[in-house]
Amino acid sequence: MSHSIPTIHRRPDQSRLRASAVSVHLAGFALALSLAWAAREAFELSSGFPFCAAAVFGVVALVTLGGLGGHPFDRFGLANGVTTLRASLVSLVVAATVEPAVRHLALGAAITSLLVAALDGADGWMARRSGMASDFGARYDMEVDALLVLALSVLAWRTGKAGPWIVSAGVMRYGFVAAGWMWSWLRHPLPPRRRRQAVCVIQVLSMSAALLPGLTPLTALTLLTAALLLLSYSFSVDIAWLWRRHLALGGVAIA
Repeated sequence: MSHSIPTIHRRPDQSRLRASAVSVHLAGFALALSLAWAAREAFELSSGFPFCAAAVFGVVALVTLGGLGGHPFDRFGLANGVTTLRASLVSLVVAATVEPAVRHLALGAAITSLLVAALDGADGWMARRSGMASDFGARYDMEVDALLVLALSVLAWRTGKAGPWIVSAGVMRYGFVAAGWMWSWLRHPLPPRRRRQAVCVIQVLSMSAALLPGLTPLTALTLLTAALLLLSYSFSVDIAWLWRRHLALGGVAIA
């Protein structure tokens, strides 16, 4: 759930902030590696599973730490710590997508994803309660959600719940960002809408439910199709809003 955005006027202590963020991500890395190693032993996964999960979390950590310039506080914050915990769990789901025996991981991936979704409301609530909500926290939260949706869409395909078309749900966010590199009007900040939060939650819940072994193929396919259509609608609404704004400004380039 996205963090609400306050107005911040002072610059944070960057050295203190970076030390705080690094310590949180080191703990998250250790957690991801430990959980992945335990999962490998319990479910007889490939020897590369723990290293894949650790590598995924490592990339998330590097990107997050590289974006600390947009963080407005001296401390990384408890809310962002919860988001980092979510990222640790998401790294396990991502690592599951490349496992040879991926069908046997569907239930575990679904349960882990539901846990990530349950924690999604906690980070936003903590940010607002502590007065440490920020654009950085909202973006961090959103990117973790986007990575989870991508992993779930790949799992839905690899487990035979849907065809490769379902992966379009996972790459839609990244396609939107890539399009913004070519068309600057797509990079303008969008107005806050609860619709986006609701659609994201629906994506995770629908895809997680579709992975459950007891669900009939038709029910799983219906859930995934409805989720993809809803996500497409949400992106269409936002793109239309940005296009109308672009035209209202005379169609000029927007940096």
